[in-house]
Amino acid sequence: MSPMNPVTFAFRPLDPLRDAELLHRWVTHPKAAYWMMQDAKLEDVERAYMEIAADEHQQALLGLDEGGVPVFLMEYYDPRYRELVGLYEPLPGDVGMHFLTPATDTPVHGFTRAVIAAVMARLFEDPAVARVVVEPDVSNTAVHALNETVGFVPEREIQKPEKKALLSFCTREQFMTAAVAAPVARAVSA
Repeated sequence: MSPMNPVTFAFRPLDPLRDAELLHRWVTHPKAAYWMMQDAKLEDVERAYMEIAADEHQQALLGLDEGGVPVFLMEYYDPRYRELVGLYEPLPGDVGMHFLTPATDTPVHGFTRAVIAAVMARLFEDPAVARVVVEPDVSNTAVHALNETVGFVPEREIQKPEKKALLSFCTREQFMTAAVAAPVARAVSA
């Protein structure tokens, strides 16, 4: 995976029932501790993603490798209505985002960086999106560093009901600057 040969990912809507077993394996793995679903049962995962699928203010997608195999999870939401309500003042064009790369026995150097770049490219495909907002746990220093590689700038710590989070933002321009500096992935909408 080099800048000269970027990875291409496709996206498809997550099917809460069909994809529940796969998601259950991903979100309950110890590597996914920050996803806060460690003790979830299969039915809990189905229910959580059925709620997302039914909600007009959020969506879950699976990222697919070039062979069409699901290799990561992406969620995005309208912060005026979900996740960050009352914790900051959203601007027009803000979209919130989460992503999860599953644990693997055969890690590929640069894979997670390629995933977040593809997720950001996918979000910015929508001309209405001006800025991406994230709120990772303050103790998740690995994701803070990763976020910075695609242009995120931390603003401040906030207290969410489930965690203390680092509120960070990335504008389209910040992402484009970071992408020019280190291009690693392309997003293809499915």
